[in-house]
Amino acid sequence: MPKRAYLAPHLSLDELKNIYRQAKDPVECRRWHFLWKIALGWNVKNSAIAVGISNSYGWEILKNYNDLGIEGVKNQKKESVEHPRGLKPLLNDEQFLSLTEAFKKRPSDGGIWTGPKVARWIEKETGVEKVWNQRGWDYLKKCNYSWHKPRPKHRKGDQAEQAKFKQDLPLKVKQLQQKFPQSSLEIWFFDEHRVGLKPILRKVWSKVGERPIAIVQHRYEWLYVYGFVEPKTGKTRVVFNS
Repeated sequence: MPKRAYLAPHLSLDELKNIYRQAKDPVECRRWHFLWKIALGWNVKNSAIAVGISNSYGWEILKNYNDLGIEGVKNQKKESVEHPRGLKPLLNDEQFLSLTEAFKKRPSDGGIWTGPKVARWIEKETGVEKVWNQRGWDYLKKCNYSWHKPRPKHRKGDQAEQAKFKQDLPLKVKQLQQKFPQSSLEIWFFDEHRVGLKPILRKVWSKVGERPIAIVQHRYEWLYVYGFVEPKTGKTRVVFNS
């Protein structure tokens, strides 16, 4: 396992995340994204791959931040030289609108949208011979998409039945109270967790504020854990069964 890189405690994890998300300059944004990954426990190699930079550049960013703090992350070229490539976006307004519409459908391979796939889409749309993968990630963020894991949903789950249970529960409680007026009624909810094999969910791009659902088929073995809670009092119980 690669050795975890040292990150000087100039900023907390939440502060790094906020600076990364609020950064306006694309160079600084990528640098803060890289540092945030390091703070989360990622190694330098995987963090560099995730944000689309080289391994050596990642170590350079880390060293500058450890030595200089926030000043070491700033894009000095932005303040000294106007880079002509930064003045013209890859897509005009009409092409950008076409990209946002394309995101509403699956990409041509039928999979999910990723930075490299967006870059290939831009190449085809604009005729540009080479668009770097990191520009695809930039446009996903520009379209208000974020990168996170889907929320797992079991294929046997029935939302209609769940909604019906919530709706009918108060009536059932009232009926029991009327049937047994001299008895004390306690309501307990329980859930079970069966420790074993679970599907690996990889992160995907989705609209900010919207968490996608991944239909999975769990395969469980070995240990069953049952948790009980009484909503009225907050009392809990745990039972293990193998």
